Amino acid sequence: MVAAGARRLAAAGVETPGADARCLAQAACAIDRTRLLTDGDRAVPAAEAAAFRRMVERRARREPVSRIRGRREFWSLAIGLDPAVLDPRPDSETLVAAALDRRADRRGSGRILDLGTGSGCLLFALLSERPDDQGIGVDISGAAVRQAAATAQALGLADRARFAVGAWGAGLADGAFDLVVANPPYIPTAEIAGLEPEVRTFDPPGALDGGADGLAAYRAIAADLPRLLAPGGIAVLEIGAAQAPAVTRLLGAAGFASVARHRDLAGRERCLVVEKAVGKMGGSG
Repeated sequence: MVAAGARRLAAAGVETPGADARCLAQAACAIDRTRLLTDGDRAVPAAEAAAFRRMVERRARREPVSRIRGRREFWSLAIGLDPAVLDPRPDSETLVAAALDRRADRRGSGRILDLGTGSGCLLFALLSERPDDQGIGVDISGAAVRQAAATAQALGLADRARFAVGAWGAGLADGAFDLVVANPPYIPTAEIAGLEPEVRTFDPPGALDGGADGLAAYRAIAADLPRLLAPGGIAVLEIGAAQAPAVTRLLGAAGFASVARHRDLAGRERCLVVEKAVGKMGGSG
């Protein structure tokens, strides 16, 4: 069964047909990897075999395995997926690590804001590591907010994570947050058509499209950060390839004198970190 599925996926141009077929077999048969390997010769019930074939056909149409399964592991957490939310990328864990590193010496409860929260993966990862913190995720999509809230319940974080529909920081209280994180849409509009079909077809367009130059969301976020952050507060923003200089200039224009860059495991500049100086940058932004 798995071998036949792998052949079908290879014929469809899927890059990792064997691994994907094994993951789908585990999902269809509700077994773990060990059982798949040890019981690979067992007779598969007709219902499970049919479910596997349906999953393989979805993957052959280039739907990601994570979306077929309805979840993605991020920071060792099971993040629920539906069509309204971006499929979390492992490289975004760089943002989580940078935020935790900068707040490692901060004791007591903190207030986290996740702008453009989508699946809520960034907020959930941070709350899982900082049990005294509270957080809010904001997204323009009501469907995304509902999915994130459902995942919060499943992860046991609903008492510390709440979600709201909104446009970036609009309507949020001044100086209310010790940490702001965001993975905004940053792909220039003209480049979306050239993305892999797994991204172009299955990720929500609003989570990808950063406007003509890919910087539209950063302009809105940078302008509001001085108002949203508490004194000494930190912001961590994910960026696209080669966007560090442009986003650094936007943050500098907003009053942040120092911008730190963090690289992911592949060595690519993945996120920027700024801190609001105590006693400075107040007002309405």
